[in-house]
Formats: sequence, structure tokens, C-alpha cells
Amino acid sequence: MSPLIDMNSLSNLACDFIDDAYLESLLDVPAEASEVREIIAKSLAKQPLTVAETAVLLNADSPELVEEIFAAARQLKRDVYGNRIVLFAPLYVGNLCVNDCSYCGFRSGNKAAIRRTLSGTEVRAQVSAMVGKGHKRLIVVFGEHSRYSADFIADTVREIYSVKDGHGQIRRVNVNAAPLDNQGFRTVKEAGIGTYQIFQETYHHAAYAEVHPAGTRKGDYLWRLDALDRAYESGCDDVGIGALFGLHDWRFEVLGLVSHSRHLMDKFNCGPHTISFPRLRPASGVQLDERWQVTDDQFKRLVAILRLSVPYTGMILTAREPAHVRQELLGFGVSQIDAGSRLELGGYTEAGDAQQQVCEREQFELGDVRSLDEVVRQLLADGYIPSFCTACYRLGRTGEQFMEFAIPGFIERLCTPNALSTLQEFLVDYASPATRRIGEQVIQQSLAVMPDGVRKEELQRRLQRIITTPDRDLYC
Repeated sequence: MSPLIDMNSLSNLACDFIDDAYLESLLDVPAEASEVREIIAKSLAKQPLTVAETAVLLNADSPELVEEIFAAARQLKRDVYGNRIVLFAPLYVGNLCVNDCSYCGFRSGNKAAIRRTLSGTEVRAQVSAMVGKGHKRLIVVFGEHSRYSADFIADTVREIYSVKDGHGQIRRVNVNAAPLDNQGFRTVKEAGIGTYQIFQETYHHAAYAEVHPAGTRKGDYLWRLDALDRAYESGCDDVGIGALFGLHDWRFEVLGLVSHSRHLMDKFNCGPHTISFPRLRPASGVQLDERWQVTDDQFKRLVAILRLSVPYTGMILTAREPAHVRQELLGFGVSQIDAGSRLELGGYTEAGDAQQQVCEREQFELGDVRSLDEVVRQLLADGYIPSFCTACYRLGRTGEQFMEFAIPGFIERLCTPNALSTLQEFLVDYASPATRRIGEQVIQQSLAVMPDGVRKEELQRRLQRIITTPDRDLYC
């Protein structure tokens, strides 16, 4: 973003669609069982819920109703996404930051942080290491600093796409970075980015002001809230929203996420492509405020309710969470997870640094440190199809067009064959013998239940080509 831009004047033009008093009032109404079940039925018909309807589910506290919500979320996940789980990994490029967010290891006030920005050569080395493990999708992460301009982000994305290693290459680069102006979004769009992800962190105005000091870029609530509107206006029709759970009442944040989703749908006829819901984790130089700590049971509820509220939207569960929590939550609506993740700058090639040094280069601590191969094998054992698919983005099925496929649930018909193709690639090129054995069994089981016809025959031919030829990146 240019330093000449007056953010105050731009944020004054933004629409503040978050009404704290209204959202809080919705959380004071006891839930009637009959109303809860009517709302669940609406969601199972793949209709997005209103904010008020979401609040009814949040207010349903009885064990019987909570279990019905869980069961509905499991069913909706199967109906819309099948048993696929999309895999990706983060690549941290730079941790310079002008903000002083109280919960983040990158904050400017953290004097223990070791500041670093990867060079182009270092970025290529990181990507080559990731590709060598089997990654096809990544999200590139930056601190908020003038060095990380739209041009810098775009150049980094192009650098990543240029790396080839054997049969491997990154096919989709998503971005998690600072809000941009309209020209900035156009610049990164031209570089071929996938999803542009911006977390509001907390939707509650007072809580936002408490953890984001005034006078910093991130201290402007409306500049951040309006960012994805600017992205849509600039041609970036694939965006991700998120809240950091643990900064305020988890129920309020769920309503904030649903409000944001509906605002984008109402204004642009296209909701967010993904929703993220990370919980606060310990970080270097950070003292956590435990007032709003989210328990595992509350976390399960918020994931299930988000799935029912926005049935068409991908839901991302990160490696902040320990493996056992991730394993349980996959059934409640999660459709994407990261695996084999490293958060320290240079972490994919520089293993062996002293633990203290690694900690001082991370934004927060990881909960799940398993390798990509281990995660793939566990997913297969649990009955999921690990997917590295990027077909929709190559064929232009993004934005409003993606919604046309995803809202009725038709996307599963296209995605399962593509998921199996990318799984076959991983098994042939990167998997350990144990993972390959169980993966081949899962592919055969999936083919056995697939209806006979042209689609199945084409898939079988693609799978055989991957096994017997160098051909890769085969999709429909």
C-alpha cells in the first residue's frame, strides 16, 4: 500500500455492518427446541442461515440439541464435500510488522523477536523443500510492513510458481497479508493468487480497540473490515475471512463471521471461499488474556454451527490445534487443514536451530507437528480422501461461479475424481510405503462405489497415466 494513501478518508467510506448491540441482544434469547430443529432442517437443505438463526443454534445448550447440531453438521459436511479433506501448508516470508497486537509474536513491541525477510533465493529453497514433500497448495504469510507491498507480494507469488522439482510444483498460492487498497488488490490478482485471506481477529469493536493500539495500521477497525469489499471490487473474487477465538465471547465472533459472510453475499452475490477459526496460542513475548478462552467443547460447537450457517463455504482448521482435536473436528464440517507446517522463517530447510531461536521466529506455537505423510496416512485410515486439487481455480470456477456449484452441493461430483487423481500423484511420487499401501486401498474402494459410466472410465484412465507415465496435473 502506498504511504500516500489516507486510510482515514478511505475507511470513512466503509460500511460498518457489525452492530455490537444487536448481536449481543441475540445471545440473550433462550432457544426453543422446535425452532432449533426448524433451523437445522433449513441448513440441511443447503440454505445459508441468517444471523438471528445462527444465534438460536448458539443459544441451544441442552445436551440433546447440541448433539442434534453435531449430527446435522456431520451430515451436511458429507452432503456438500463428501469425504475429501484439502491439504495445504503455510510459508512465512517475513515477520517485520508495524503493528503491536497484544496477542501476536510478530508485534512490534516484542523485542525478543528475530526479524527476517526471506530473499528470492531463500523463498525458492523453501518452496523446493515443500514440493519435495508433496505439497501442491500453500498460503504465503507476511507481517504488516511497508516492505511487504502489493508489488512485493506479487513478486513472491510469481517466484513460488516458477519453482519446479521433479514432477512437483505449487499449483495454488493463497495469501495472508495486510489489507490493500484497490490498486494493490489488482496487482496481486494479476500475479495469479488464489484466495486472499484477511482475519478481522475480533468483530467486537471495543475488544478490537483493546488489542490493537490506536495509531497503528491495524488499529483502524473499518479499514480492515472493508478490505475484502475492496478485494471484490478489484477483481479478487476468492477471499477468506476469519476470527481469532479467545479475544472476545466465542458466540459473538461466530455471529460476526456469519454477518461478514452474509454482507459479502448480499453485496457481491458471492460469500467467502473459506472461513478460519483459530484459537489463541502461546507466542513469544505475549501474555495471554484468559478471560475469553475457548474450551474444546465450545470449539466443537462453534465449528458445527459455522458449518450449518454457511453450508457452501470451506472451513479451515489449522495446526494450531493438537492432532487429537483436529482428528475429531474433521467430522463436524472442516474441509481444509494444513499439514507438515513450519511457522519459523526458513523452517522448511533450516531444521536443527536451537528451540529458543525457533520460538523467537514464530508467530505462535504449533499444536500439530506431524509430517505431511503422517497426516495423509491418518486421514486415509480414518476414511477420508486427502486432496491437493486445484482444478476449480485453473478452470475459472471461482467467485460467483463457484457458489453456483457449491451451494446446491454439486461440487462433490467434480471434486472427488480430482481428489483421487491428486492422491494418486502423492502416492506415486512422495508417499512412504505404508501410506502408499493404504492409499491404494482407499482409491480402489472409492472406485468400487462410484457409478459406472464415462466419468468413472475417464478417472480410471487418469489414474493409470499417473502410475505409468510422467503425466501429472490431470483434472476435470
